Amino acid sequence: MTNQSLTPFPAGRRWTVAVAGTLLQTCLGTVYAWSYFQKPIMEQHGWKNEAVTWVFSLAICFLGLAAAWGGLQLKKGRTEPRAIAITGGLLFALGHLVTAAALWQSQLWLLLLGYGVIGGTGLGLAYVVPVATAARWFPDRKGLVTGMVVMGFGLGALLMSKVLAPLALRWFDGNLAVAFAAMGCVFAVLAPAAGAFMKNPPEHGDADAEERESEGAKAPAGPVTAAAAAAAGDEGGWGKFGLLWLLFFCNIFVGISIISFQSPLLQDLLRIRNPDISAAQLASGGATLIACGAIFNGLGRFLWGAVSDRIGQSLAFTLMLGSQIAVFAVLPQVGSPLLFGGLVCYILLCYGGGFGAIPSYVLALFGEKRMALLYGMILTAWSAGGIAGPKFMAWLRDHRPADAAPVAFYCSAALLAGGLVLTFLPALGVQRPR
Repeated sequence: MTNQSLTPFPAGRRWTVAVAGTLLQTCLGTVYAWSYFQKPIMEQHGWKNEAVTWVFSLAICFLGLAAAWGGLQLKKGRTEPRAIAITGGLLFALGHLVTAAALWQSQLWLLLLGYGVIGGTGLGLAYVVPVATAARWFPDRKGLVTGMVVMGFGLGALLMSKVLAPLALRWFDGNLAVAFAAMGCVFAVLAPAAGAFMKNPPEHGDADAEERESEGAKAPAGPVTAAAAAAAGDEGGWGKFGLLWLLFFCNIFVGISIISFQSPLLQDLLRIRNPDISAAQLASGGATLIACGAIFNGLGRFLWGAVSDRIGQSLAFTLMLGSQIAVFAVLPQVGSPLLFGGLVCYILLCYGGGFGAIPSYVLALFGEKRMALLYGMILTAWSAGGIAGPKFMAWLRDHRPADAAPVAFYCSAALLAGGLVLTFLPALGVQRPR
């Protein structure tokens, strides 16, 4: 089959969808900068780590649940992609406005409802649409374009920690409530506007996709073995989905644990190196790590998405998880803030890589017809990891402050070792280089 037959859609239209999807994901990805606000919120309202961490955990939990529901709606075809994306964008903005009210009134339950439940639901609805829609527009470059789209989510933390949050806090004299209200207004404009471009390709493209899927069942592409492709629709399909879910969960757990506490972890290290360091310098160092981590998180989504097209998704996950085991084993001995930051950035490169490779992994294992549904469902691993990872770190920091970081790092290495074993299972289509 020629490249021309694989690209039946006008180049301009499909790249418009990809760029708009990336912009939408960038707005949503600002959730990854939550640790930027965590410490000032705790100080201003007297809340503990565990309490404030629940806000981020709930947001990620409802992201996964809402994405699963959104994927089901896309699968059924009852609701247009742009309607789901616009609704998600508006809910995400509303979550920020409710958060502003919660901070103004110092109400933790309202903060959990606003940022966690409402904002998280909007995140999930809006997140699943650009990925599934872009994959349909780019049958010839699925891994590359889905990696590009979710790269925006990774870069969202950079936008928040270095642009939106500092500007809002400067303009409103450090008033967190007003800053969140302002950001909610910005997202209420940008997110729905980008979501309006989320349309499925023309009907003839869908027919071509079904023909390619039929041919792919006979001669699967590189990332998946023939045995795995043949099993995609049999009774073992759900077992295989469960294995893929566990693999994805392992990568998410370790990465999101770092994301939720990367700023406090670095600040602790900086304080040890220099006890006289000022609060402003600590905040600046934490914000810089969040920004750098966001860049690597975003690049990882694009890079590993493209790499997985070349070497296969299972081998890509083998490399990501295996290399992170070594990093987490070294982290407890690191005393240099610069080296610590570099290793954290590598972890986030692989964390983002999981999100860049998983859409094409689902597509290759289960086919295009079930892509939207199963991709949405596999994001429930994000929900589980979003609760388990940050809560585990928060519990350690509250109850074992002296050795919280080393214990967390060694436990992460052990979990990654379990995930690494999964990458060698035939059900997940392992291919070894010749």
